[in-house]
Amino acid sequence: MTSTLTLTRPDDWHLHLRDGEMMAAVLPETARHFARAIIMPNLVPPVVTAADALAYRERILKALPEGMAFEPLMTLYLTEGTDPADVRAAAASGLVKAVKLYPAGATTNSHGGVRDFAKVRAVLEMMAEIGLPLCIHGEVTTPEVDIFDREAVFIDTVLDPLRRSTPGLRVVMEHITTRQGVDYARSGGEDLGATITTHHLIINRNHILVGGIKPHYYCLPVAKREEHRLALREAASSGEARFFLGTDSAPHPDRLKEHACGCAGCFTATNTMSLLAHVFEEEAALDRLEAFASLNGPRFYRLPANAARITLARRASPVQFPAKIAVGTQEVTVFDPGVPVFWEVAG
Repeated sequence: MTSTLTLTRPDDWHLHLRDGEMMAAVLPETARHFARAIIMPNLVPPVVTAADALAYRERILKALPEGMAFEPLMTLYLTEGTDPADVRAAAASGLVKAVKLYPAGATTNSHGGVRDFAKVRAVLEMMAEIGLPLCIHGEVTTPEVDIFDREAVFIDTVLDPLRRSTPGLRVVMEHITTRQGVDYARSGGEDLGATITTHHLIINRNHILVGGIKPHYYCLPVAKREEHRLALREAASSGEARFFLGTDSAPHPDRLKEHACGCAGCFTATNTMSLLAHVFEEEAALDRLEAFASLNGPRFYRLPANAARITLARRASPVQFPAKIAVGTQEVTVFDPGVPVFWEVAG
C-alpha cells in the first residue's frame, strides 16, 4: 500500500474567499496547500470591472499571512452591462484570467447575473477572439424545471447553443454534478473543460436529506443521485485533461447555514487534498491525482504548472480535521466526509 505521495503543488480553479473578516479567516486554509486559485467574483457588490478586480486582489494579498505564497487569479462577474473593452484591457494586463457567467438567480449573490444572452453577445465574441475563458455556473433557473434536472437542461438549452453560436469560445463547465455533464464535457474539444468539486465526489443527495436535513451538505448545484456521483469519480480519476479540480469551497457562518432558509455551500478548503487522496485511493487511481489537482487546470488556462511540490502521507490512524474555523465571534463548519480519512498533507 502506498504510504506517501509527492505531487506538483495543486491549484484550485474555483474558490470563494468572500471579503473582510471572512476572507482573512479562510484564506490561510487555501494558501496552506494551494499555489493559486481562480477567485469567484460574486461579492456584494460584485467584481464587475477591472478596477474592482484590482482592488479585490489587493485586499486578498493584504490579508495573506506573512510567509505564505499564494497567487489569486482574478475573474470578472458578467452582467448585461459589462463593457467588452474593459474586459479586453483587464485580460491584456494579465490581471483577469476568466469571466464568470451566473444565470440570474442560480446561486449565492447571482441576482445581477445574465437573463438575456443576446445582451452579452459582444463580450462573448471578444472573449473568443482573445482566448479568455468563460466560467459557467451551468443551471437553468426557470421554476418549472426540477432542481435536480437544472444542469442537464442547461446543457441542452443554453450551453450547447451558446458554444455553437460562438466558435472558439473557451468554456469551463464549473462544478459539474451529473453524468450528462461528464458526457458533454467529453464531447467537446480543447476549448471545453470541466471542474469537479471535492464534496460532489463524496456526497449524493441522500447525505443531505436522509435522517434529517443536513445543512452543511447543502450546496448549489445540489448533489444528485448516486449514479451521478459515481460518474464524477470516474471522470476525475480518469486522468483526462478536460477534468480538473475546482473546490467551490464556499464559507458561510453557521448561523446562516443552520437557518430556515440556509445558504448553499460546502467549506472544503481545509481538508480537500486529504479527501481527494482518499477518493483516488478508493478508485485505485492515486497515480492520476496529480493530473486532476495539479496539471490539467494550468494546461487549460495556458499557465505553467507550479514548480513547488507537496507530499501527502498515509497515517495509521484517521486524521482529525478541525470541525470549525473561527471568524470573529462566528464559526464556519469544515466539510465532514462522514468516513475515516487516513491521508494528510505532510509537507
